[in-house]
Amino acid sequence: MDICFSQTEARVLGCMLEKEVTTPDQYPLTLNALTTACNQKSNREPVMSLDDATVQDTVEALKAKRVIQEVTAGTGSRVAKYQHRFCNTEFSTFQFSQQEKAILCVMLLRGAQSPGELRTRTNRLCSFSDVREVESVLDKLSEHPKGPFVVKLPKESGKRDFRYMHLLSGEVDIEALQQQSQKVASGSPSSPTSERLTALEDEVVELKKEVQELKELLESLTS
Repeated sequence: MDICFSQTEARVLGCMLEKEVTTPDQYPLTLNALTTACNQKSNREPVMSLDDATVQDTVEALKAKRVIQEVTAGTGSRVAKYQHRFCNTEFSTFQFSQQEKAILCVMLLRGAQSPGELRTRTNRLCSFSDVREVESVLDKLSEHPKGPFVVKLPKESGKRDFRYMHLLSGEVDIEALQQQSQKVASGSPSSPTSERLTALEDEVVELKKEVQELKELLESLTS
C-alpha cells in the first residue's frame, strides 16, 4: 500500500470522511469549514490549531495525491469547496464497508484505539452490535488485499485491551505511541471498570458537543 499521509493530511482527510456523514448538508467543505473541523476540541487527538494557510497547503498536497478534489459551491458561485475521493467514490481505488470506513475515519482523527473505544466513537458514523463485531472488522482491515490498513499494537502494561492503529501514515512507531499513552494516562492505573467508565464518559461528551460542533460549522460558513 503506497500511502503515507502526514499528521495534517490525516487530520484533513479524517475530517472530510467524518463531515460527509455527520453534516451532509454542509459537505463538500469550504476551506473555512475544513479549518474549523480540523481544530475541533471534541473528537480529536491531538487537538490542533491550524491556520487557513496550513490547511490550504495540506489540501493542495492531497489534491496532488488525488485524494481530494475541488468542486464549486453551486451554479454561479466562486466559493471553492473540497471533497475527498479517497474511498467509496467512482474514482476511488478503495471501496470500504460503512464500518470499515468509520473505523479508519476515527483512527485518522484520534489515533490508536481499542475495539471498545472504536465502538463508542463510531456511533455517529455506523453501528456495531458488540465489540466482537468491531474486532472482526479490524481483522478484515488488517488482512485487506489492498492493505493492510490497520495493525494490532502490543498490549500496554496495566491495560486490559489491545489497541489498533491505522497504517495510512506509514509504519507505526510503537515506542512513541506508548510514550504518548503514558503521558495521557499521567501514571494513573487502569482497570476494566475505569475503562468502561471512560468509554461512557467519551460518549456523553461527544453527544453534548454535537450541537456546539454544528454551531461552529454554521458560523464558519456565514463568516
